[in-house]
Formats: sequence, structure tokens, C-alpha cells
Amino acid sequence: MSESKMSIGWIGAGRMGIQLATRLIEAGYDVAVYNRTKSKLQPLLDIGATAVDRPVDLSGRDLVFSMVSASADLKQVMLGEGGLLTGSETPQIVADSSTVSPEASAEIRAAAEAKGTAFLATPVSGNPAVIAAGKLTVAASGPRETFEKVESVLEVFGRGVTYVGEGEVARLVKIAHNVFLGVVTQSLSEITVLAEKGGVSREAFLTFLNDSVMGSVFTHYKSPALVNLDFTPTFTMPLLLKDFDLGLAASSSLGVPMPVASATRQIVAQAAGSGNTEEDFATLIRIVAAGAGLELKSENSSITDGLGAE
Repeated sequence: MSESKMSIGWIGAGRMGIQLATRLIEAGYDVAVYNRTKSKLQPLLDIGATAVDRPVDLSGRDLVFSMVSASADLKQVMLGEGGLLTGSETPQIVADSSTVSPEASAEIRAAAEAKGTAFLATPVSGNPAVIAAGKLTVAASGPRETFEKVESVLEVFGRGVTYVGEGEVARLVKIAHNVFLGVVTQSLSEITVLAEKGGVSREAFLTFLNDSVMGSVFTHYKSPALVNLDFTPTFTMPLLLKDFDLGLAASSSLGVPMPVASATRQIVAQAAGSGNTEEDFATLIRIVAAGAGLELKSENSSITDGLGAE
């Protein structure tokens, strides 16, 4: 099977899925797509994708990707009515890029293998802006031979693909990544509010931080949101809460104390429970500021996110 001639199926046209499917189409792959809300597929159809009515209608494809919100959604599109793995024919390879539990992933892997379909867990790090800049990264786990067959396809997504091992270990890698994402954002919010209450503008503080050894691609990327209070969603509190719960479940089963993650999870849960479900999780800075008696105002700065399209 030649990677350059693989026919590809895609399940899920959310903010991330539509961007990644677009990259595959623009790279010359024949892509057929499914989404529960069919109207969301139009941007992909406009650039050459074809639409199907059910996931099972993608079963004749060489490689099918899925990217859905949660474990229950993955089970539905794979094993529910009209699911990808419910027909007499199944794809040669399924690669799931959702953030789901290792247990759910193992269930789908077993169902796929019972049908003669190889399964890879391929969660990603990034968001639509990161994808557009060509800087998304992928962690993959499953049979090494299967990974090598699709590695060049995964490389279309961004700048890095890492094979992390057999089975479901890519799920743990992604869950750990997202726990760190939440903890870092909470900590970044705390020190930024500390600096502002002491008389330093958020722009000045974050510019210094980003240029220091403590700066990172992420702190640079999140700076415009924290400075200008633009909370257009890239990742929401309910999704972050889901990932904290997955991470803390893993920490419990593996016997790894995570007190900082546990404390941050409570803050995220309170935010989601109070109705903050649609804005970006960077609104954590508002919670910190409120606790400090500080009213935040946009600084209307031209500070950049550090991303440049590749």
C-alpha cells in the first residue's frame, strides 16, 4: 500500500478536524468526510472532499481518521448504528486523533483488530492557529509496522510526529500534555496578575517572560489573549476539565501523586460549573484577577503570538 495513493476517510469536522482534513486535501489526498452536522462539511466540499451520510460509508477507504470530543463519541462513530466498524468491510487502518481514555481506545482497538483493521492512537498537540502555522505535533502508538505505513500522511499535519510505543500509550502522553497545559495556564495567569497588581503592564511582563529562558512557544502564543482579553475559544473549560479528570484517573491508577494538577482541576471545575463553557480556557486569568481584587482591562496591544505560517 503506497502512502501517496492512500484513499482517506475523515470523521469529525470540529475546529481541529476541519483544519487537518484541509491539509490532507491540499496535499493531494482523496478525502471523504463524515460529520454529524453535515452543513459543517461545506468548506471541505468546496476544496474537493466528498461527503458520506454515515461513518460506515467510509469503510472502503485505506485509512480513516477520527477526531471527536470524547470517549462516548468515539464509541458511537465506531461501534454505534452505522459506525465505521459495523459493516462487512472495514478500512485497512483506523487512526484516532481524539483525546479519549486509554480504556475507550483499547475497546476500539480490540473491535478494529477483530475485523482485521489495524488501529493507531494519534492524538495531537495544537489548535487551529497552530495547524495554520504548520506547527502541530502528533504522538502515535500502536503497531510499529502500521505507524511506518502512515507516517508520511501524519507528517502532513504539521512539524513533528513521534512514535511513543505500543498500545494506548499515546493516550497517556496526550492526557499528560493537556494536564500540563491547564497547570501552566493557571500558573501563567497567577504570575501575570501578580506583576500587574504590582504596577507592571501585562504586555511588558509577558514580553520579558517570553524573551527569557522561561518563555516557550505556548507562553508566547497565549500572550495576546492574556494582554488583550480576547477569549475566542481555542479550547474550552469543559474540555479541559474532561482532560484533568482523565489525567487524575491515570495518576490514581498508576500511583503518582499530582497535588498541583488536583488543585488546578478544582479551579477549572468551578469555572465550568459557573457557566464558563464557551470562552477560551485562558479566562483563568479573570478568576485569578477577581481573587486579587483586580479589574482587568484590555491593553489593546499589538503583541504577537509568535506563530508564523510555515
